[in-house]
Amino acid sequence: MNNNPTNATNFLRSSRDFPTDDVGKLGVELNKSYIDIALAVNSRTIGLFTVNKSAVTGNIYLVRNNQRQQSLRQVYIFGAIAAGASLAIPYKISTYTAFATIYGTCKTNVPDNRPIPYASVTAAANIELNVGSSNINILVGSSSPNIVSGMIIVEWLSQP
Repeated sequence: MNNNPTNATNFLRSSRDFPTDDVGKLGVELNKSYIDIALAVNSRTIGLFTVNKSAVTGNIYLVRNNQRQQSLRQVYIFGAIAAGASLAIPYKISTYTAFATIYGTCKTNVPDNRPIPYASVTAAANIELNVGSSNINILVGSSSPNIVSGMIIVEWLSQP
């Protein structure tokens, strides 16, 4: 297995020859097999999205001096926001070096479901999303339908 994480792959071969005549060789092959399986399983995105508690994503970033940083994820649920209004959601992230992704969805009173941020052909119908120093901010355009409910998902890089 390649020790360079940039070239590592989560491909797991589908067949393997296990020695049947030598217990020592079988042990070595079983150990290699287990390591290959563990590396393949651990190099995938973890599909755990939690509210009120951060969860490890399984994603590894090599953005600072080729140093491994994992990302964490947290979900924030929110209620109604009127057209032309905004909502500030205090976030509970104490230490981070950068945000990796910031996205969400909402249900409107049309009714329909929209991604956040939402870009409309009518600028005043946009839904903006940004993260400030202490809040997740959702700004709803004055021509946008009212938001009934939604969720925002933030993923950030942990300290190296």
